Amino acid sequence: MNVSTRPSAVLPDQLSAAAEQGRICALAAKGQRDLQRHAARYPDLFSGRPFDGALFSNIALAIAFGAPWCTAEQLRLTNRAVLWGFALDWRIDYLAKSRADVDRVVAGALAVADGASPDADDPLGRLLAELRDELAGVPAFAELGDAWRGAVHRTVTAMAREWDWKTARERDGAPLPSFAEYLDNADNLACTVVNVAHWIWTGDAETHRRLDRLVTVSDEVQRVLRLVNDLASYERDLQWGDLNALLLVADRAEVDQRIVELVERCNELLAPLTGGCPLQAAYLARQIGFSSGFYRSTDFWGER
Repeated sequence: MNVSTRPSAVLPDQLSAAAEQGRICALAAKGQRDLQRHAARYPDLFSGRPFDGALFSNIALAIAFGAPWCTAEQLRLTNRAVLWGFALDWRIDYLAKSRADVDRVVAGALAVADGASPDADDPLGRLLAELRDELAGVPAFAELGDAWRGAVHRTVTAMAREWDWKTARERDGAPLPSFAEYLDNADNLACTVVNVAHWIWTGDAETHRRLDRLVTVSDEVQRVLRLVNDLASYERDLQWGDLNALLLVADRAEVDQRIVELVERCNELLAPLTGGCPLQAAYLARQIGFSSGFYRSTDFWGER
């Protein structure tokens, strides 16, 4: 073998790969700066320690690597939708002290999603109203708005349901949900609600036409991400008093096997979409891939 020819073959490939990764990181950097500016407008929502610079960076990186073919402007609303999901989670999971507190958050979010003006003292509602109003500027929203509203409804009610499970356990020693019940509540991850907003905002006519099918696959991807997240955040969840899939099974292997099954199901559902919606199929596949790598070392939240 003539080894002298190897560097010239390897170098261009490495340069090209690194250049593309650098481009995506630049896309994420723009997204992070926008998120930080946006969050600064809502100090009541994002002043807690978990909302550190790394959180904004992690959000922007996840979205940029999920849809690297998009521009920073196209990803701006998607990033902000993720930020709303984190703010919602923090309000319900950690700040709510009573079911009345949860009910106020849920009622406010549902009212805004359905078109109401947020209360002046409801920063979470104002954040959601901005997202709603931007989405409403897309012509397809007239037809697809119900899909977004439905995703918002599922997300906020799933977070409230988890709060009930956790609180009943702490207060009354009530049994935890089953593994299947917990996984069916994966809308509490706020993944599909972000994807619906992303597809309405950036999608072409074929994406909009197939939105229902994309949501079906997104729900399966969301379950994968729920479990991948749980495997990575088990110790943190114990410290924060969160539910976690590992608390609901006798053996971690059950969670690992369920992830394998769900990924196989995602592949089956994505295959028919690769023809008409190749970018959106790739977007969902890349969400699994990015999360599988990311959660090997860290998660999104900063310190409590």
